[in-house]
Amino acid sequence: MTGLKQTPLHNLHLRLGAKMTAFAGYLMPVQYGKGIIHEHLHCRSHAGFFDISHMGQCLILGDNAASELERLTPGGIVDLEYGAQKYTVLTNNDGGVIDDIIVTRIESGLSLIVNAGCKDKDFAYLSRQLSERCVFKTSDDLALFALQGPEAATVMEKFSVDAARLPFMQACATSIAGIACKVSRSGYSGEDGFEISLHRSDAEALAGLLLAEAGVEPIGLGARDTLRLEAGLCLYGHELGETITPAEARLQWLFKKAHGDFPGAEKILDQLRNGPERLRVGLLVDGRIPVREGVMLYDAENNQLGYVTSGSFAPSLNRPVAMALVDRRFAEIGTLLFANVRDSRIPVTVSPLPFVPHRYHR
Repeated sequence: MTGLKQTPLHNLHLRLGAKMTAFAGYLMPVQYGKGIIHEHLHCRSHAGFFDISHMGQCLILGDNAASELERLTPGGIVDLEYGAQKYTVLTNNDGGVIDDIIVTRIESGLSLIVNAGCKDKDFAYLSRQLSERCVFKTSDDLALFALQGPEAATVMEKFSVDAARLPFMQACATSIAGIACKVSRSGYSGEDGFEISLHRSDAEALAGLLLAEAGVEPIGLGARDTLRLEAGLCLYGHELGETITPAEARLQWLFKKAHGDFPGAEKILDQLRNGPERLRVGLLVDGRIPVREGVMLYDAENNQLGYVTSGSFAPSLNRPVAMALVDRRFAEIGTLLFANVRDSRIPVTVSPLPFVPHRYHR
């Protein structure tokens, strides 16, 4: 696996016995010695440490930063108070999604986290679209961690009381054992937890401190994916993409009322008013065979209705689950559909999302 980038924790992952894999141009840990199911359940019951330094971090600086980004998104950026965060999307002219991002209001402007596989196109897009009224700057010198799970706050309180007291989707600058960092009460697991941004030169020292705490274990990409699937959270390239609108992904809560000046607004706002032709749904799978991404879905008369966007075994539920894009006429809770897996018809039932309730600290 030559030509792949490494995060600042690469050597630590190897010492921890990680199984490494190529992901978004990086060599990343997919799991450690105890396996994905153990890691998943440990995060649900204790605390998991995730290296997410492959994600992109950047800044939009200046007094006009919020208004500049407002016109590239469904809105609400200008309403953020200092320290507040917002999950949103960059939309394209056809109503699809360039990427889903996390925006934090800081004193000098905005801080953004973007997806690893999208950061090059995101950075190029933002550089083109933002005017000279603000300054765009990538933050290639930073690492990013996540500490997730019901014991995450107890661990954080030992190092930073200010960070431990943050409510969900709020951030602060703080120091952990003398290491300067920015901490937010956020994450991608459905659990309470934190994301920590810091200089890459301090990454291994801080990771070692957190992993030395009782109850904290390293978690790889495999369990990160099953955790977010159980939490019903979209993954770019699966539930979101250049040809999937936020309305189809059921992200209507992103949209600021009366905000219509953003790329693809005409199509998206029409979908919000009248309903899109397809919708993201959760699926409970009958039996033990997982229904994976790309599997086609049918009704009882064998009419194709949509396809699975993500699917896996859900360790918390001890059964397979999936998310899918389906014809909106078949998106009601309780609707019975059929997945075609290796020429077998597997019954699946449209289910509420999330599969596992969120436990965010509000």
